[in-house]
Amino acid sequence: MTEEERIFKGILFSPGNPELKAIKLRAHNLSSQYSRTFEEQTEERKEILEQLLGKLGERSFIQGPIFFHYGVHTEIGNHFFGNYNLTVQDDAKVTIGNNVSFGPNVTIVTPIHPFIASERRQMIDQNGDLKSLCYAKPVTIGNDVWLSANVTVCGGVTIGDGCVIGAGSVVTQDIPEGSFAAGVPCRVIRQITQADSMEFKPEVLADCRVIPDLES
Repeated sequence: MTEEERIFKGILFSPGNPELKAIKLRAHNLSSQYSRTFEEQTEERKEILEQLLGKLGERSFIQGPIFFHYGVHTEIGNHFFGNYNLTVQDDAKVTIGNNVSFGPNVTIVTPIHPFIASERRQMIDQNGDLKSLCYAKPVTIGNDVWLSANVTVCGGVTIGDGCVIGAGSVVTQDIPEGSFAAGVPCRVIRQITQADSMEFKPEVLADCRVIPDLES
């Protein structure tokens, strides 16, 4: 079993493994390259993301700067918007649905380190060697989700379709679909309902209109 396969099984792996380090170095370099481009360099940016990510859907835009740890472990759907300073530490798989928006400074972290200090320093791996070991849990973000500014999503979390996560939240547990959730740790505040429609905020709607019978 390779170290990458160990990651996907959710068991201890060695982040210092040469094959993993090569994947990460490539992702770090591509992230840095992307972060140095200008917004109008659309073709260059597209080429970089095609090399960097496991998947990027149609009509998606990432502001930059960005940092992806593995890159190829992340799959993003259609119509994604990622504001500046997006960080994805995608040791485990990160899956993002369609029509998802991230505010600035969103961070997704999948790796988890032991609580015991001596175990963080070293443990004995499957070959009997002393190594620094950790494990990772995947993150899944559904369709039509909005993560506000400075949200952190931790490993093992699933955020359901149609959720809104309030600014500054740290998401440590699953959030059911259609929820507004916020806080540290992030908790469900209430369900999102039709009463949240902009049609009930005429002072903000002004001379704009809601599309009739729009389904989420």
